[in-house]
Amino acid sequence: MEQLLSGLRACAEPTRLRILALVARGTFCVTEFTEILGQSQPRLSRHLRLLGEAGLLERTREGANVWFALPSAETAEGSLARALLERLAEDDAILATDRRQAARVLAERARVATESFQKRGAEWDEMRALELPAAAVEAALLALLPQQMGRLLDVGTGTGQLLELLAPRITSGTGVDASRAMLALARARLSRPGLTHCAVRLGDMYRLPMQDASFDHVVMQMVLHYAEDPAAALAEAARVLRPGGSLVIVDLAVHDNADCMTRLAHRWPGFSDARIAELLGPDLIAGPASHVDGPMEVRLWSATSAAVTAPLVLETTR
Repeated sequence: MEQLLSGLRACAEPTRLRILALVARGTFCVTEFTEILGQSQPRLSRHLRLLGEAGLLERTREGANVWFALPSAETAEGSLARALLERLAEDDAILATDRRQAARVLAERARVATESFQKRGAEWDEMRALELPAAAVEAALLALLPQQMGRLLDVGTGTGQLLELLAPRITSGTGVDASRAMLALARARLSRPGLTHCAVRLGDMYRLPMQDASFDHVVMQMVLHYAEDPAAALAEAARVLRPGGSLVIVDLAVHDNADCMTRLAHRWPGFSDARIAELLGPDLIAGPASHVDGPMEVRLWSATSAAVTAPLVLETTR
């Protein structure tokens, strides 16, 4: 009861309800909140702190910025926040104004991200850079994954395209990338309608900022060939998978394209099936694999977490 009362007290203020209504549509940082709500940063920081302390906001730091989002709907706090927001009138004049201001801020975010994309060119999209059949790879990936996927982690999310592709199948999606520039592009993409259950955050494949056994599925698309230690990256993916959860690796088959190693700085010239089976280690059980032909062969490997749920131990009395 105290947890519920704490959440209700935290929401019982107009600005804090407006903040919750905004983050239900996507992630925002403090600077963006000040632009949308027209309030000072110190005042908004206090509101954000109170909501965070009540567990109604999820807070992620990236350098100088802190991003705020709704917690998962599977948590008590996330469920409470969504239940309260469902009772807000969609045609409320203040909330409608906030939505218009948020659309302007998101449009500016997208413009900046697009400019970054244009400056860097094709290197932002490796499928395009290598002239790979992206549509065929996506179709093969969808065929490997179930229709209802639960919680998804996209390691090396890049521009967030994979999260957008899989959004209709998942209850929540998280993308991790070590590049802040990539995350800016991903946030611009995920600010579109229907993608509010997807979010991205800063992190690297060797130290994922997630708890053990917190995802039903992990995907690593065109990531492993950059890894200095592929086995360590796969072990970390296995750590965050729930018992019986699945991992899908999408990467290049073994090749002799020297341009990948020089211009695109690949660490490994693709992988064979035998090498992937070796890298999976004891925490992952190899599953079906498939391939897509093109200028370079793309292979898709699947694996299942070997972890088992701890048995329930019942104490007995004598």
